[in-house]
Order: sequence, then C-alpha cells, then structure tokens
Amino acid sequence: MAKRMAVLVGCNYPNTPNELHGCINDVLSMQMTLVTRFLFDPNDIEVLTDAPGSTLLPTGENIKKALGRMIDEAAAGDVLFFHYSGHGTRIPSVKPRHPFRKDEAIVPCDFNLITDVDFRELVNRLPEGASFTIISDSCHSGGLIDKEKEQIGPDKVLQKGTSDFTHKTKTIPVDTILQHLSSLTNINTSDLSTHLLEIFGSNASSKFLLPQDEQQMLHPDSGVLLSGCQANESSADISGSGGEKKAYGAFSNAVQMVLKENSGALSNKEIVMLTRNVLQRQRVEQHPCLYCSDENATKAFLSQPQESISDT
Repeated sequence: MAKRMAVLVGCNYPNTPNELHGCINDVLSMQMTLVTRFLFDPNDIEVLTDAPGSTLLPTGENIKKALGRMIDEAAAGDVLFFHYSGHGTRIPSVKPRHPFRKDEAIVPCDFNLITDVDFRELVNRLPEGASFTIISDSCHSGGLIDKEKEQIGPDKVLQKGTSDFTHKTKTIPVDTILQHLSSLTNINTSDLSTHLLEIFGSNASSKFLLPQDEQQMLHPDSGVLLSGCQANESSADISGSGGEKKAYGAFSNAVQMVLKENSGALSNKEIVMLTRNVLQRQRVEQHPCLYCSDENATKAFLSQPQESISDT
C-alpha cells in the first residue's frame, strides 16, 4: 500500500532579532489538515520546530536528515510532502558562469542554509513513480528546486494599499547572515561558503562542499514546488489587528483558506492561482508560484484520496 509521508518545519527564531510569530502555527495547522483531509498517518509526519522546550530543533542538519530519511523510505506510488515556514534568503551564485545570479535558500534556526541545489538532489533521489511536493512559505522561495520548470511565475506587483494586518517579511539579507556567521568563525572574509564550511563542515549545503557542475535533472521529474512568492519577493508573517487572532504566514494561511473553501480535489495549479486571489483580496503583496513538470501542474495536490472527498 502506498505511503503518505511528511516533514513539517516551522522556525520562529524566538528571542532573536529575526523573530517571527506564525511559522509554528502554520505547520501545526498543516499537520491537522494532512491527517483529516489527505489521510496521512500521524506516525508518518515528522514535525521540527524551535518552540521552547523542543527536543528536535530545525537545524540544517536535522532538516536534511529528516528529508533524507523520507526519501530513503519512499517507493513507487508514495506521496511525500515538505512544508517549510520560516525565513528565506538569496545568496550569490557559486557557479563561475553565473557571477551575478542569485540563488535561493531557506534559513534553518542555526543558519546552516539549505539551498536550491540540496532540494534538486533530494528530488533526483526520488524513486520513479513517487511524488515530492514542497510548500515553502519563505521569502525568495520561487525557484527553490534548482532547474525545476516554472509553471506559474512572475506577475505584476500589486498596488500598495491599506491592510488590516501587521506584516513582517520572512527574509534575512545575506549581509545579516554573513555578519552572524563571521561572529562565530572570526574569519575576515565575505565568502559565505568559507564560514559555512568552517562551522558546519560536511553538514553544510552541497552547494558549498565542492565546485558545482551543472546538476543533472532526472526524467520524469516528480518534484513539485508551491512557493509563497516569487524569487525576488518577500513573504509575509502576519499578526492579526486585534483580539486574540493568532499569527500565521500569509501563504500558508491562504492555502488553508483555499482548502476549506473547496472540498474537492484541486490541482497544484489551481491551488496556486486560488491562493493568489486570496492574497490579492487581503492586499498582501506577494505572488505564489508553481514549479513542476507539465503533467504535475494538473495533478491533484497531494494526490487527494477519493475517500476524503466523499467524507466531506
């Protein structure tokens, strides 16, 4: 019988200058949705957060180990899912042919960046016939799987307007990351890879371990990325404007709203377009994107089981 497995990561960075408030709420809401709507077994969902008292922090190493275990356990027909809510960043490309290009990365709680190359490697390890869907509610998340085909991409920027929400962007500039890492290594260089390799060694991103050749992409490619925004945009961490409304990531919340409003199966493309409509109504200036093969664009999000549709 096909398995349905998930890794959910929420980083709030408590008691730091980079603190967010809604990321743990995002993944806990998704955990409930996976069980009740998409029929995931709770035992097949691994949750990593930096909540006070957490025994398994979402460090770069722990996140990659959890994802690696999930890939290793996968077989044909399995549905794999990764939801990340936290900070993202853009870093200078390490490829000699792209000296002015910026690449995408997520920022675990220990700043051991996980990059687009790491996600490409995970997708390449996926057994044929399995699927791997990623929701990244983070800044600069568009393109987070290296070389994945863009299905829904850049769009016009919304006009600025008033909003009922208090926003905080889910980005950490690369200069801030460099400053933090330099304080740990005491090495006077602006080369990001030098600091990451000094601190994390072989647990650093594959992007920094060896000179990068072009990553090979296997076909058929079963990676699906639903990004909270375009590669050059920010994603919002939102606190309600009064009462006891809990904080949340704008994109994660929009996904939950779309799922509640539509009980039937939705394609990956439909999910992204409907979340764009939600965010536009809310005057949140970010544009979710979709990266996957043509075939996967029209497939049902997380291969929603028919049983869950009939039960709603």
